[in-house]
Amino acid sequence: MRVLHVEGGRHLYGGAFQVLHLLRGLHGRGHENLLACPRGCDLGRAAAPVARVHGLPMHGDADLLLLPRLARLIRATHPDLVHLHSRIGADLMGGIAARLTGVPVIHTRRVDNPEAPWVVGLKYRLHDRVIAISEGIGRVLLSEGLPPAKLRVVRSAVDADGYDRPCDRAAVAARLGVSADGLWLAVVAQLIERKGHRFLLRALPPLVAAYPGLRVFFFGQGPKAADLARETRELGLADRVTLAGFRDDLADILPCLDILVHPALMEGLGVSLLQAASAGVPIVASRAGGIPEAVRDGENGILVPPGDSDALGAALGALLADPARRRALGAGGRALMAREFSIDAMVEGNLAVYRELVEAGRGLGAAPTAS
Repeated sequence: MRVLHVEGGRHLYGGAFQVLHLLRGLHGRGHENLLACPRGCDLGRAAAPVARVHGLPMHGDADLLLLPRLARLIRATHPDLVHLHSRIGADLMGGIAARLTGVPVIHTRRVDNPEAPWVVGLKYRLHDRVIAISEGIGRVLLSEGLPPAKLRVVRSAVDADGYDRPCDRAAVAARLGVSADGLWLAVVAQLIERKGHRFLLRALPPLVAAYPGLRVFFFGQGPKAADLARETRELGLADRVTLAGFRDDLADILPCLDILVHPALMEGLGVSLLQAASAGVPIVASRAGGIPEAVRDGENGILVPPGDSDALGAALGALLADPARRRALGAGGRALMAREFSIDAMVEGNLAVYRELVEAGRGLGAAPTAS
């Protein structure tokens, strides 16, 4: 089967990393991948061994010229189906382009922020199937009017073995420019409002008073960086909180954390949660969106109400004071990832949706026998 994948993200984290896992899995099963992504994007470079990469200008939701670009690419490459992996204009323009060229189209929805029912009614009419990466996102889509017959749920996955490794705290501390002593907390997320970093900042003053060696890292980049840096200074936390930017060595860093914190107000599922659980790190997170699917309260972490700094601080304080519970939750995370979030399961889930369209007689070529 020849599949054209469309991803508008420029950086290799979150959804783009899931696309890379899928491309590798499909390639290993004998399918042909085509990838349309922004010129020079990180995903395109990483995917080159397993996909024919087509770098295109992609300028977001207002990029109307993306429509003819994608239509030309579809006509030139003759894919059996088009899989749209991001919004950023690709969901709408890609859907129209596939319809104009008569090719079946699937859209993967990775976020749970609501859309107006009229938008859902118009946009998703273009898509033959909509894949939600969590049950939480699926519920949001159904509540907004997506026809149930179009919805499929295929959870995101993580390469658990890549994160389940020993911690070299001294080496990681040297890379980050901090002392190796004390307890480490981290948020791994884009620096955007809905990720909720500010709620953690407001919960920190009593924690740093109780734990003099406590250090907090914000791993990620985004438009809220300056605001978060300012609030950190105003709260007197500049010597405790490090805005460490985007990192490509999280597989080394995560096993050295004592707790991963994810105070998001909205979240589709949260790839960083899967990575941390694979590394055996306990998690304190908001009970929002698809997060409870990745963080099972009492099994691999603690869930708190979104936007509640007091509850967040209380949960962190209880866990910081209890090393045995941290170890138990970390072990629970490893077991959960192995049981429910494997890459093979994610790849096969997507393939099942592809084959469903093939069997529906929508003019696709026959899939290879590899599975």
